[in-house]
Amino acid sequence: MVHIPVAVQMYTLRQESAQDFAGTLKKVADLGYEGVEFAGYGGLAVSEVKTMIDRLGLQAVSSHVPLETLQAELQQVIYNQKILGSEYIVVPFLSQEQRTDKGYQALISFLQEAGEACRAEGITLCYHNHDFELEQLPGGRSALETIFEATTADQLHTELDVYWLKKAGENPVEWMSRYQGRSPLIHLKDMTTDEEQFFAELGTGGIDIDAVLEAGEEVGVQWWIVEQDESRLTPFDSLEISINYLKNRLP
Repeated sequence: MVHIPVAVQMYTLRQESAQDFAGTLKKVADLGYEGVEFAGYGGLAVSEVKTMIDRLGLQAVSSHVPLETLQAELQQVIYNQKILGSEYIVVPFLSQEQRTDKGYQALISFLQEAGEACRAEGITLCYHNHDFELEQLPGGRSALETIFEATTADQLHTELDVYWLKKAGENPVEWMSRYQGRSPLIHLKDMTTDEEQFFAELGTGGIDIDAVLEAGEEVGVQWWIVEQDESRLTPFDSLEISINYLKNRLP
């Protein structure tokens, strides 16, 4: 097996980052994570952030950038990724108003154009799912299927989130296989086995994380990205449990 590196989605540490961005990055590195996926830059210039991560030996994997920002400032976002040394830009979330048949069609049109613009600059545009994209649109297909069938691999890749796929009643490994070669980033999360289905540290819930890890090399995963939207422990404690689980399973 090849080694697929592990990053943290910094949204997990949003409160800690707001208080001490540099110190939070250092703790991420100290835990043994190899990269970070940004969700904002702590109000700092991206050049400052690049200096910080270089000093810590962390790699900028990708950045979650709100759709509205991408629509208004795409070239600046691409430029920022080049400064950071990041290869991926990710559309992270859709508002309730955007989750309509008309809204998805407008989204697809933008993703096609933005994906081409990113590719021309050596950047890959990805789409991160939640569970609502698995709801069917008129015509019987889910929004997520519609998005990826209407775009090419040159325009858009996936950032499949195993928690939200499971939440929607889907099999994450099947989705990874469906988009083999188009799934460079995977959000690793676990889910409690009770009715609440709360976010859980890796290996402590009911999602078959080992099956996901086993499929990684075959489908072309480049980075595992650990995210825990909410934690009953401290976020750092949760991230430590998750990275220790992965250290025992990854080459």
